Amino acid sequence: MRILATVVVVSCFAALPCSAQTILKSEPLMLAPYEVAFVKDLSCPYGKVLKVTGAIRGLHRRKACVALAGEQASLATATP
Repeated sequence: MRILATVVVVSCFAALPCSAQTILKSEPLMLAPYEVAFVKDLSCPYGKVLKVTGAIRGLHRRKACVALAGEQASLATATP
């Protein structure tokens, strides 16, 4: 029973860094179909970020302003 509890606790700590979303400073040029990127853009109101979803060839990307919690997002240091 102790081993099971230890495994559950360790897996929770291992999953925390993966749950954060990276916010980019500019929209990426290449984006795979249905891949999602969050961009800090001036076109969205304060407290929201631009959610860009890649599309298949011939279709336009989907863009929408969405709100993210502060603990859920981190600002990317590298610009793509």
